[in-house]
Amino acid sequence: MDSLVSIIVPVYNAQTYLKRCVDSILKQDYPNFELILVDDGSADDSGQICDSYAAQDERVRVLHQENAGVSAARNRALDLATGDYIQFLDSDDWIVPEATRLLVGALERHGCDMVISDFYRVSGERLAQKGDIEEEKVFSRQEFAACMIENPADFYYGVLWNKLYRRRIIEEHNIRMDTDISWCEDFLFNLEYIRHASSFYALKVPIYYYLKRRGSLATQGMSISNTVRMKINIFEYYNEFYKDVYDQEDYADIRFQVYSFFFAAAKDGGVPWGLLPGSKKLGEERKKICREEIEGEGAVIRQHRMRRVFEYQLELAARKNSLSLDEALILCALEECGPRAGAKRLAQVTELPQRRLFLSLQRLEHKKLIEGKKLPDETAEKAVPREGEKKEKGKTKISVYSLRPEAAKVCQDFHHLNEDLEKICFAGFTGEERERYGQLQQKFDENLVRFMVREIPEDEPGPDGEGEG
Repeated sequence: MDSLVSIIVPVYNAQTYLKRCVDSILKQDYPNFELILVDDGSADDSGQICDSYAAQDERVRVLHQENAGVSAARNRALDLATGDYIQFLDSDDWIVPEATRLLVGALERHGCDMVISDFYRVSGERLAQKGDIEEEKVFSRQEFAACMIENPADFYYGVLWNKLYRRRIIEEHNIRMDTDISWCEDFLFNLEYIRHASSFYALKVPIYYYLKRRGSLATQGMSISNTVRMKINIFEYYNEFYKDVYDQEDYADIRFQVYSFFFAAAKDGGVPWGLLPGSKKLGEERKKICREEIEGEGAVIRQHRMRRVFEYQLELAARKNSLSLDEALILCALEECGPRAGAKRLAQVTELPQRRLFLSLQRLEHKKLIEGKKLPDETAEKAVPREGEKKEKGKTKISVYSLRPEAAKVCQDFHHLNEDLEKICFAGFTGEERERYGQLQQKFDENLVRFMVREIPEDEPGPDGEGEG
């Protein structure tokens, strides 16, 4: 049984955006979650919208309270949550269909206490990917704190919604939102959690759409004196956090970096969108699969359906490793074809046109993920020689390719991809049914090979009527 995830969404006057948010949660391909919607005294139809979802889906729970602010709403949900893990959303944002699955998969595969992911910043019809940690690995508390100190007050570290938490840690240390503050309350929650967590993983896949808008759950109208006092108190906590994480000598080396937090401002709201690198039109960030494209019966439709779902998953592995889909497909083929494969074999397996194949092979060689060698054709599998290649002593020199050790991490992502594909395809199967299916699939594959490649026994006469021997 998959671990239960408690997804918490505080709601306040969000009727314009709420359905998009909740629909994105209910469409997750990780089904084992409870959704806790906390209506924080909304004056519009948000409360009724929440109730309608609860009536339709037993995974949805709704709490109604008088307006007390986003922190109180989240705390009340935490008190009632029963999941192994905690995931947060804001009611005007939404997530990709694989968000929860990717977060849970990363946390459980790496045995860490928090997963932090990239996200999309959305403004009108444009979006841009946002992240900070470039290296995808498990970090210790001190390593993670060292990354965090480089960009003080950055949304990537400060917010709740691009992270997955272990509820056990939250409950053991009674970590809750501070209801007396309305600036960086998310960040204080994170700092307290990080103090009690030991390992962290950075997921280089954007899973969340963050929509910047005014007038949501944040408290407004605070006096200047109260705002200054609140920021000073938060800085003092931030300073104590680093004194706790580092020993006295190491803290002295980073003290001036710690103090830079006091002067830093959250960057996400103030950068002009025209200056954001990689900005693109909303909807173009990911290839989508529509129902009409993959519905139907028959061999052709079935093959197309499996190809599309594989490419959809492969795109995630490509994005994580800064690869094109063609490059990821070639690496995956090399992983499965054996230690060395020629261009002809790769073209057959990937079904890529020759020009795209060779361009991608060149890029992969440049990235030092594969290496190519030219060998006489009798020492390698038959392959189409590159245009313009010369013959030597009557023998064609052909190129064969193999994976370099640097590709091991990417290949590990392919293994995870296959594991996720199996979970998706075998959802609802019992263990016995899966085992039986595996046996039938093996027989199915053997029949296909037997049909497509007819092997002639040694004692069977050949076409000329004589035996092979």
